Amino acid sequence: MSQNNKRIAKNTMLLYVRMLFSMLISLYTSRIILQTLGIEDYGIYNVVGGIVAMFSIFSASLSAAISRFLTLIVLLSKSKLTNIFSSAVTIQMGLSLIIIIFAESFGLWFLNNKMNLPEERVFAANWVFQLSIMTFVFGLISVPYNAAIIAHEKMSAFAYFSIFDAIFYRYSVSGTGICRRTVFGSKNM
Repeated sequence: MSQNNKRIAKNTMLLYVRMLFSMLISLYTSRIILQTLGIEDYGIYNVVGGIVAMFSIFSASLSAAISRFLTLIVLLSKSKLTNIFSSAVTIQMGLSLIIIIFAESFGLWFLNNKMNLPEERVFAANWVFQLSIMTFVFGLISVPYNAAIIAHEKMSAFAYFSIFDAIFYRYSVSGTGICRRTVFGSKNM
């Protein structure tokens, strides 16, 4: 087996392990979140967080485009790599700023005035909205870095970062009970 085939097989296995691990963590944490928040708050969490998660399609397409350009530059001219990467980071920062402005103006107006939420849950919905925006913006800013890892075919680093992210998500969900008691109130506990 050639060196190139070994690298492809290793990268494929690492990505499958990453995907399996992330799926298991997601399935487990969904159950914990539902149990901790209760049905009503879980629904609010999904609706408000889902609005922001809808934009992940946008993030995935940007990641694919940036990864394509970085891969092409790595193959053709490594001297231009810094310029392309810097441009990608600048574009992502600009998009993040636009999204923050849009979400903090139109998104908050829609959440507070047009969504049909129980009055005692509006405060909690605003917290979920703010944290979802923050998570999305951090994810958007990390797109060029993930694309650079993929362009250099360092799938082991990509897999390890994703597994760390899944573990961090699991432990942040463990803190949901504390959040539930302090921010969301003690209903359904």
